[in-house]
Amino acid sequence: MKQITNKVKRTILAWCGLCVVCMILVSLILSGRLWFNMPSRRSYPVRGVDVSHYQGTIHWETIASQNITFAFIKATEGSGLVDECFTENWNNARAAGLYTGAYHFFSFDSGADTQTENFIRTVPIEADALPPVIDLEFYRSDHLPPTETVQENLRYMLSALSEHYGKTPIIYTTHQCWETYLKDTDMEYILWIRSIFTPPSSSYEPKWCFWQYNPRGLLDGYEGDETFIDLNAYCGTMDEFTAAFGIES
Repeated sequence: MKQITNKVKRTILAWCGLCVVCMILVSLILSGRLWFNMPSRRSYPVRGVDVSHYQGTIHWETIASQNITFAFIKATEGSGLVDECFTENWNNARAAGLYTGAYHFFSFDSGADTQTENFIRTVPIEADALPPVIDLEFYRSDHLPPTETVQENLRYMLSALSEHYGKTPIIYTTHQCWETYLKDTDMEYILWIRSIFTPPSSSYEPKWCFWQYNPRGLLDGYEGDETFIDLNAYCGTMDEFTAAFGIES
């Protein structure tokens, strides 16, 4: 009986220990101090952030000092919304020496022509800027627009933005959105994929160029209500990065 009791005690202690470890891991993940993907600097030396007004006032020199090379900045959403911090972020990030690009949050409920006009009105043409970005993601679980409609709108925006800025646009998206709207199409775009649990698959076509690996990153240098900042990696070296986008290092 005593042996059985000791065995039960050991089992209970083991389970308690496991629970404590799990609680610590969950706490670290929720706090942003630990994440599923921690890509090595050797494999992915070129790192960046994407931001919006949620990060509030951003001290871009501080951001740059943390081995951050590029920044994608929210400019517009739908046909009428302009991010209130875009101009300040755009100018200050460039002044801090970061390679900057602007992104548009794509609306399933708005026309492609008016969304394009909103972005073009807001984002200046800069020879050394990164290509314009269309942020394509589901934001209403009860509203999944027809594939044909979304593809038609995307084709319009890709063509118009490419012509206006002279650069092939980037599409930021999730795997689900890529499967639904982009897979097996002939659209010309640069792929920026969100993949927070595992590295992105090598099967994407076109091959992914940017990877958002952590939406709960922690850096010094911003004062908004949002505690976290999105962290990204480029798929190659610094020389490959500057060559790909025709910019000087």
